[in-house]
Amino acid sequence: MTRTDPSTRGRANKRRHPLRWVAALLVLLVAGWFWLQWQLWGIQVTVTQVPVYGLPVGFEGLRIVQISDLHGHEYGAGSQDLLELVARQEPDLIAVTGDLIDRESQLEMVPALARGLAAIAPTYYVTGNHEWAVGSVPRLKGVLAECGVTVLSNQYTVLERNEASLVLAGVDDPNGYADQKTPEELYAEIRAEGQASCVLLLAHRNDRFDQYAAAGYDLVISGHGHGGIVRLPFTDGLLGTNREFFPTWTAGVYTLEDSTLFVSRGLGNNTVPIPGFRLFNRPDLAVLELTAREAGA
Repeated sequence: MTRTDPSTRGRANKRRHPLRWVAALLVLLVAGWFWLQWQLWGIQVTVTQVPVYGLPVGFEGLRIVQISDLHGHEYGAGSQDLLELVARQEPDLIAVTGDLIDRESQLEMVPALARGLAAIAPTYYVTGNHEWAVGSVPRLKGVLAECGVTVLSNQYTVLERNEASLVLAGVDDPNGYADQKTPEELYAEIRAEGQASCVLLLAHRNDRFDQYAAAGYDLVISGHGHGGIVRLPFTDGLLGTNREFFPTWTAGVYTLEDSTLFVSRGLGNNTVPIPGFRLFNRPDLAVLELTAREAGA
C-alpha cells in the first residue's frame, strides 16, 4: 500500500489553486464582455404613453416608432434585424430624429433602411448635428426622398386620421444653414395658414425644449441626449452631450406648461464624452402611444 505524505498533498493543492483562480477570472472576463456587448447593442423596446395637450380624439392611441441617433450602425445585414423589430411594433408612423450617419461612407447603408422603414409605415426625417458635420446633407436628403421617406426641412405636413387632423412639423438641426427658418417662424407660418391646432415637432436637439415649448409646439420628439450615457438611479444620466454632468431631458417624457417633450435614448453608440460607450442604458427603440392631456396637467 502506497501512502501519500500529507505535506506533499498540501503543496500540490496549493499549486492547483492559482489555476482555479485564473479559470474563474477568465470566466468573469468573458461574461463581462458579453454583458457589455449586450449593453452596447442589445436593443430595448420602450413603449410609453405620451400625453399631448389638445390632441384630437381621432389621434388618440396614435403609435409612433422613433429611430434616433443610429450613427451609421446596422443591426443585421441591410438593417434587417432592426426593420423586423420595427415592424413588430405596428406603428402608424415612424419618426427618424437625426444623427442617422457619422461618415459619408455610411450613406451606403441608408437606402435599405429607408426603403424598409417606408414600407412599414409613413416615415419622416429631420437632420441631426452629425449629418451636418459630415457635409453630405443634400445628398442624404435626396437618397431618403428617393426611398420614400418624407424629409421635413423647416417644413410641415398635415396628418389626417379618423376624420381629425394635426400638424407634423420638422426642423433642421441648428448646425445647418445659418439663414434657415427658425422654429418660431415655422410655428408662426403654421398658425398664419390656419392649420390644425395641435402641432407636433420633430427636432433632434433635446436640450432646446424650452425654446420649442415657448414657441408653442404641443409635442416635441427628440434624441441627441443618449440617455445621459450612463444611467444612474434618480438621475437623467451621468454625462450630457455637451460634456456636462447630470444633464436633464435625456430620456422619456417631460413637460413645460402645456408642451410635452419625448426623448429617445438612441440606437447608436457614438457619444461625445465617451465614444462608443453606454452603461445601464441599452439602445432604445422608442414606441410612443399618444394620449390626450388636459391643460396644465
